[in-house]
Amino acid sequence: MTWPTEVLLPLLEQAAARGLALIKIHGHRGYDQFSSIDDISDRALFPSVYSWVDATEPHASVIVLDSGRMFGRVVSNVGEFTDLACINLVGDDLQFWYPNEIGGKTPEYGTRIAQAFGERTYDCLSRLRIAVVGCSGTGSHVIEQLARNCVGELVLVDPDVVEEKNLNRILNSGMADAEAGRSKVAVAEDAIKKMRLGTRVKVFRENLFSADVIKAVAECDIVFGCVDTVDARHLLNKLCSFYLVPYFDLGVRLDADGNGGVDQVCGTVHYLQPGGSSLFSRGVYSMEQLRAAGLFRTNPSAYRTQLDEGYIKGIPENRPAVVQVNGLIASLAINELLARLHPYRLDPNGEFAVHRISLSHAIYEHETGGDSCTMMSRHIGRGDTDPLLDWAELSSTREAA
Repeated sequence: MTWPTEVLLPLLEQAAARGLALIKIHGHRGYDQFSSIDDISDRALFPSVYSWVDATEPHASVIVLDSGRMFGRVVSNVGEFTDLACINLVGDDLQFWYPNEIGGKTPEYGTRIAQAFGERTYDCLSRLRIAVVGCSGTGSHVIEQLARNCVGELVLVDPDVVEEKNLNRILNSGMADAEAGRSKVAVAEDAIKKMRLGTRVKVFRENLFSADVIKAVAECDIVFGCVDTVDARHLLNKLCSFYLVPYFDLGVRLDADGNGGVDQVCGTVHYLQPGGSSLFSRGVYSMEQLRAAGLFRTNPSAYRTQLDEGYIKGIPENRPAVVQVNGLIASLAINELLARLHPYRLDPNGEFAVHRISLSHAIYEHETGGDSCTMMSRHIGRGDTDPLLDWAELSSTREAA
């Protein structure tokens, strides 16, 4: 079989201009490994690719089987092969393919998960690295459920400490943690280790707006955002576009007068995939709200001045939250993850990009995500840039200064 290499020219030009990797993909029928002909072809092709692109990014060769399963390898500039650790397909469904199955007997603590969703789903869960950004009310429930579903590794991000005022809604926390001023990520880490269910954990007691944190989150397979600020949600949505990571965004809102009067209790779960709609295009926030949130975080004094002078509209602060609502929305999000790893719904997953629940108004609804976001789509798959995510605050030059 031969194929015309002329089709590569515009792709190589684009890869060289943007510092991107090139992946060669072809199909096999009934043959689940690279053939000797593939070896010869890749060793002939890829040295030329490296010469053309003239960058350090690795390039890869991938095979698609009849079943849809994919496997691949990095091909070095001298023709050496290294298996890809994982290939993931991010769409309405989430598919992860690994070069080798784990095999062996499922541990006793994982049998119920395997019985419900199958050995393959359990195997996938045990390999996934998932970031949870925000480890307070909603985030602590997400962490608990992911760990008890035997996820392979959790990357936890939260700069805050446990306080007495939030003990009623952070799982696994107690008065001793508040009195000692323990970090929320440390409390969650201790709880995960105490479970001994095989989940590894890496914690960052830092703000999300840090180069180290962003790179750690970008290396994850899936991201859960349990934050309540507009600028953090925008950054996570942008990160997942740059690094091709699926993103589950959780939001809880309880409007109360402080004296027992409740106007509204509601929550949302958004599933966002690279190349699709965004929180911005779905109308979750406006650019004015994004600017206000960024100013509130980086320069509170200037924020107060502009608020007092009427230049910006204030952002909500210190909304009440209760454990049962947080737990409900977290459970909805974890079930949404499982539905995309192991499609069990009667209707296609594409119809469930947004879940909305109002307990006060007895409403549950779901809908599609809508059209692609033009603001986010131009960042698809760009990976590392300087500044990271094209965000001036994350410039390496600024950090050095």
